[in-house]
Amino acid sequence: MAASLRTAAPNPIDPVEDAQGAMGFMEHLDELRKRLIRICLGVAAGMLVAFAFIDRLVAFVLAPALAALPPGSHLISTQPGEGFSFTMTVALIAGFIVSSPYVAYQVWLFIAPALYAKEKSFAIPFVLLTSAGGLCGAAFGHYVVFPSMIAFLATFNSRAILFMPRVEDTFDMYLRTVGGMILAFQIPTIVFFLAKMHLVTARFLWRHVKYAILLSFVAAAVLTPSPDPWNQAMFAGPLIGLYLLSIVIAWMVQPKASAAVYENSAKLRLVIGATVIDHAMRQRRREHATLLR
Repeated sequence: MAASLRTAAPNPIDPVEDAQGAMGFMEHLDELRKRLIRICLGVAAGMLVAFAFIDRLVAFVLAPALAALPPGSHLISTQPGEGFSFTMTVALIAGFIVSSPYVAYQVWLFIAPALYAKEKSFAIPFVLLTSAGGLCGAAFGHYVVFPSMIAFLATFNSRAILFMPRVEDTFDMYLRTVGGMILAFQIPTIVFFLAKMHLVTARFLWRHVKYAILLSFVAAAVLTPSPDPWNQAMFAGPLIGLYLLSIVIAWMVQPKASAAVYENSAKLRLVIGATVIDHAMRQRRREHATLLR
């Protein structure tokens, strides 16, 4: 019998299981490497497409800044490679935007194996919503937020201070503004899928709305180039609005699930209450029986 117990006892250090675990980890790394390579190839293909329209793209990016400059002013370049770096960065960003559906699809293929079969059906909505959110965020940052910021800063032009910003500094502010809006416009999409997976609820988001407002203004203070409240409000306002929209989305996605959870919790409270009452009644009967003895 002792021999049988020794045979049935699991080996705490099994080299086969350890090798399988290591192999599984290496497979995950190999999958990540494959997805990153495909993402880079997709962005490179998008850059090739962008180079065919690079003059129009450069004019499009600089249009809000040039419109805010005083008459006769221009953006200046003070370093030899500044113009080349600016052009390549514009092509890279345009290539990423062109290939964003493909990039989102590769990201989904990497995280899909960890999901249930029902959750894997979200692949097409995930790609479409993330792409649409990115485009809406880029358009909002380009046409609304960045022009208002640069126009506000241009109002300080005077005879003593001539407003002639550098290309690199202007483009850096443009990237932070547009990039921040692209990320901000992904909030509804993220909340939508988290609510579908029963990871967040509208009640949870509403309870933490004050922290979301605080983080929105912190992000605005970090990403905006000036400390004035107008620019920060222009940046933080859309973040707060998107968070409130996400609460509505979570409520629409999961109203039945929330009701079911509430009903289950109510039943659980009734069961616990009945158990406590029954235990108290039994204890009282025991005490009464002891007194009679």
